[in-house]
Amino acid sequence: MRAWGHTRVKDSTRKEPTMELGLYTFADVGAGTFAAQRIHDLLEEIELADQLGLDVFGVGEHHRPDYAVSSPAVTLAAAAARTKDIRLTSAVTVLSSDDPVRVFQQFATLDLISGGRAEIMAGRGSFIESFPLFGYDLGDYDELFSEKLELLLKLRDSDRVTWSGKHRAPLGDAGVYPRPVQDPLPVWIAVGGTPQSVVRAALLGLPLAIAIIGGQPEHFAPLARLYREAARRAGHDPAQLPISINSHTYVAETSQKAGDEYFPTYAAMMNRIGRERGWSPMGRSQFEMGRSPRGALLVGSPQEVVDKILYEHELFGHQRFMAQISVGTLAHGKVMRAIELFGTVVAPAVRKEIERRSTSSAGGPAAT
Repeated sequence: MRAWGHTRVKDSTRKEPTMELGLYTFADVGAGTFAAQRIHDLLEEIELADQLGLDVFGVGEHHRPDYAVSSPAVTLAAAAARTKDIRLTSAVTVLSSDDPVRVFQQFATLDLISGGRAEIMAGRGSFIESFPLFGYDLGDYDELFSEKLELLLKLRDSDRVTWSGKHRAPLGDAGVYPRPVQDPLPVWIAVGGTPQSVVRAALLGLPLAIAIIGGQPEHFAPLARLYREAARRAGHDPAQLPISINSHTYVAETSQKAGDEYFPTYAAMMNRIGRERGWSPMGRSQFEMGRSPRGALLVGSPQEVVDKILYEHELFGHQRFMAQISVGTLAHGKVMRAIELFGTVVAPAVRKEIERRSTSSAGGPAAT
């Protein structure tokens, strides 16, 4: 039994980590990259992460030509057959434009295939292509997510569901199968900084994932405090509700090498999206500010990445960190080497220090 209340089939000799460390990706594709090859590479990345003892791997959902995965559950099911221990999650499932019944069924099936390693990370998404694609009005953005999350949680709680809402046909004592191994199937709420979304997760007693991809992490610390306080007032024990910090990350043997290898594809990706959204172009100086000790980018030598994860742990007291390493069309070999360094150097050092802090403090990591 994990601290946040879900169970799974696992090796009883495998020690539960003080902090979970994992990876996530959007499976970027670009000029000269084919989706088939990117999916093949992605499965190798997940397999390596499992072999290195990392705790979780997430795959995003997108409906654009620059990303290879539109169905995380299908991709993760392929990964489940090639892995043994690593947890497999969406990052995120765009619940607003999907059918909660199918989402639940797909991830329940993934849970069965993986032996109880599936998770859903539900979010509203940072792109809007899925709304017209599936016939939804973008004006219903907030209402869609709230209503569909309510249904997803009902489906999780019972195999027979009676429900009605505005944006989907009602269910009258409908049976929804298959049922997953885990009871309940873990559902996280992913947010980008909106306080209302943080409070919603707290009131529902759901784990929270905070994406920090810009600015300074310390500016996001009030969200963690808000989440824990709202959970407490709603009658939930904040100690049973984990927080994940999700950030752009890249590890190389030296700081200079990490910056030189990561900057070209990272800046190209950020500037491509920035042109769509009216952002100012990113240059090397802005990039270097981001990977400074108090910036949002965890890009550097293994020790620099360790130091920044530990610094963020002082801010958030979080129970999970997820690194988005393969941002942009970074060469597969470089991604694999970064994963190797993250798994063999960064993760052990972080776990050791977090465990030391936990055992030296009667209350464990900060929970305020």
